[in-house]
Amino acid sequence: MIELDGAVGEGGGQILRSALTLSMMTGQRFKIKNIRAGRRKPGLLRQHLTAVEAAAAICGASVEGAAVGSQSLRFIPGPVQGGNYRFARGTAGSCTLVLQTILPALWFAKQASTVSVSGGTHNKAAPPADFLIRAWQPLLAKMGVQQDIALKRYGFYPAGGGEITASVKPVSALIPLHLSSRGALLQIKAEALVAGVPGKVAQRELDQISQRIEGVAGDIRVLSNDQGPGNAVLIEVVHEHLSEIFTGFGEKGTSAEAVANQAASLAKIYLESQGAVGEYLADQLLLSMALAGECSFTCTKASSHLLTNIGVIERFLPVKIKHEPSGQAVSVSISSV
Repeated sequence: MIELDGAVGEGGGQILRSALTLSMMTGQRFKIKNIRAGRRKPGLLRQHLTAVEAAAAICGASVEGAAVGSQSLRFIPGPVQGGNYRFARGTAGSCTLVLQTILPALWFAKQASTVSVSGGTHNKAAPPADFLIRAWQPLLAKMGVQQDIALKRYGFYPAGGGEITASVKPVSALIPLHLSSRGALLQIKAEALVAGVPGKVAQRELDQISQRIEGVAGDIRVLSNDQGPGNAVLIEVVHEHLSEIFTGFGEKGTSAEAVANQAASLAKIYLESQGAVGEYLADQLLLSMALAGECSFTCTKASSHLLTNIGVIERFLPVKIKHEPSGQAVSVSISSV
């Protein structure tokens, strides 16, 4: 039984989600205490409980402590079973975090799988669906993952109501990936999404981004009113070897310019650094790279999420993960032990 303390590191849901994924994949049981001890409302929220329930469903796990507000959990996995799954968040909590918890386990199932998760697709507490589709998934494909994520319906905070689906084919092993450089800059483009929100809000966001970042191609996407109200602005930075997505999330009382600045500031940090991947993509790639074995990448920052993830991964897998400054970046290397 692997014992984890949820108060270690960033003190949020990252430890739990990574532990669930790794437990399913390795068959190792775990228990965790002090779940989300570093958050204003500690314990399992509905979105974390959905991730636990989804993980239990695909591996037939025995679970203790799976309830909203619970600060401890015991998880004993069974064999992962491919198949057709549907999970409903019921609120605007993140669909993407649920998917990222269970998809790596389904990569290695004996049969193909389809998964549908309904809830929030665009909220500031999690990577948006666009990030998974346009930044995370293409790099996984280079590692041999046969996965297709599709955004069926947008779900903004606080209403939710969105849906993301994923289809997965089994793989026998992952291909090691090395990302020391992002390559030549090919394009920077911005997209403003509005649903039940005036189009002039989107135009103000694009105008603000063009003032912050030179040479940005902007586009407005007007969604049907029944998918809102909601607003988000995305900046996609396309390099030779990968794409990055930076997002600003609209909310009541926040100006269009402030929303645009959220995304523009993140994009500028990335553009002015030498890391191949940004802070958030580094965290999302780490687990799959550890599963592949000998991998490496450079990133803009070793975030608390990244460091927390390293600690959990090294408890479940026979790997050593090193990180050290390298010019205007952080170099991360993974090796077998």
